[in-house]
Amino acid sequence: MDPLLFGDNQFFGINHMSEEKARNQAMRFQDVSAIMELLDAAYDEGVRTFMCTTHDRVVEICDVMRANPERYKDFIFYPCMPYAHKYANAVTDHGMVGALTHFMPEGGFMSTIMKSGKVLATKDVEGIAEVLIDVEMKMFKGLNTPVIFMQNVFVDLLLGLGFTKVFRTFHDHVIKTYNAEPGFITMNTPMLQAALEEEGIKNPIICSNINKIGFRMSGGLDAYLHTLKTKQIRAIAMSVLASGAIPPEEAISWLSEQPNIQALLFGASSRRNIISTRNLANEYMNANVQPRMEGAS
Repeated sequence: MDPLLFGDNQFFGINHMSEEKARNQAMRFQDVSAIMELLDAAYDEGVRTFMCTTHDRVVEICDVMRANPERYKDFIFYPCMPYAHKYANAVTDHGMVGALTHFMPEGGFMSTIMKSGKVLATKDVEGIAEVLIDVEMKMFKGLNTPVIFMQNVFVDLLLGLGFTKVFRTFHDHVIKTYNAEPGFITMNTPMLQAALEEEGIKNPIICSNINKIGFRMSGGLDAYLHTLKTKQIRAIAMSVLASGAIPPEEAISWLSEQPNIQALLFGASSRRNIISTRNLANEYMNANVQPRMEGAS
């Protein structure tokens, strides 16, 4: 796993502290060329992994990269799924059957539609999970996806309902079908880690908010630190700046002192901010992320 992962919140109008900033970013990145300009900046500065939702706009990004395989040969996607709003919008626009048809993988349409009908008729939750994974992965065909994540909306919903068997289904299907590692995003790492351990999932990749003030860390900062210190886990830290409440150097310096942190997930809207985060990660976390020879400033 690369030590620095570039996130997609800034592209799709998500900012947990400022709605105005979120709107401005959404306007700025409404064209794929603006998104690609920033992704190119990150890539050329050595940040080669893009952790993204399966938002409709990501299809455009994937198309650009498939069309330029030599330029993006080292680029890595970490898909995060499922993206609930996409399905809701598709059902509104196309109806239930039209939405299913729209999202089905082209290569196995009949087998997938048959499987979909079967799992829906039998209310097979694990089967539905497998179908959703296959549907979401359609857009990444031919691209490098070594880790595939279940989104926190679904992780935490399943966790709260006690449907933890689905985590095992997701884990096994991602490994078997996509030769990738499964990951989980959550707002409650201590609770999720315990549930995954119960399902026999060892040393899981878990992405969650981790910052020194406990911002948006369900269960509390102390519980997180105990889990990091005492459990076998590969943690990815996001929201390390607590949406701007903690200065970058202070935030990353603190993060570097915590055990089992494998990577830092961050967002940025400029090359300058990308370079600043990269340099701090190199200094405090021994990330050793270096600019690519071609295109780097």
